[in-house]
Amino acid sequence: MALPLPRGLTPSEVSFLCEMELVTVTPRQRLEGLALLGGPIKPLNPPHRASLPLWLALLLKRQRRANILPPPWLSPHSLTAILDHETEYADAFSPPPRLPPQPSSNTLPFSPPFLLGATADAAPDALPYHWLELGEMLLEAASDDFEDPDNVRKLLRGLREVRMAKLRTNVEKLDAGGGVKMNGIGGLEVGEGRAFVTGVIDGLRKIAASQEQQRKDRDRYEGTGDNYDDDEMEMDT
Repeated sequence: MALPLPRGLTPSEVSFLCEMELVTVTPRQRLEGLALLGGPIKPLNPPHRASLPLWLALLLKRQRRANILPPPWLSPHSLTAILDHETEYADAFSPPPRLPPQPSSNTLPFSPPFLLGATADAAPDALPYHWLELGEMLLEAASDDFEDPDNVRKLLRGLREVRMAKLRTNVEKLDAGGGVKMNGIGGLEVGEGRAFVTGVIDGLRKIAASQEQQRKDRDRYEGTGDNYDDDEMEMDT
């Protein structure tokens, strides 16, 4: 018998979706174009930069056919500024990337995760939707393309801990009947925090149901006691 699938996406599934993100590469040799399901890839001519899906860029990097340019927000300076913002504002996450202007009113607006947040032209002061898994994969496969990979790892670890602690703290507001503002939260953070958040919500529902049942039992007991007193008074008269 097959086990039931967990609700939502697992971390491995979120990482798989992250591999569709476009990153900027600098080819080290000439490569012919490819016809992919997501669209054709133009021929690569060094030293001209090109945007490729992350999975293809990682493959070329392992084959030593291209170098990957980390997005601007993966620099130590940008990560330090974002970490300072996360530490200063304890009730909100750092703002997500700004939406680009729409060319016409007939086109659908773009929103995370359908934004170019991993290319060399990405915003340096905002974390994209797949920031965590993207940073981990780039550091694992292309650490030599970073300016200071050890410092970047340290800052990413600090950002992850601060943001997850902030998410757990904000969930406590559910006990007071409030909501949790999750603007700017990433895909892997949603997957990791889903079990915790749903567990808290289920626990609050059980507590509310138990309190409601206790109230009904108390009202029923008090109503029965009133009727008994009335009957006793009638017998005495």
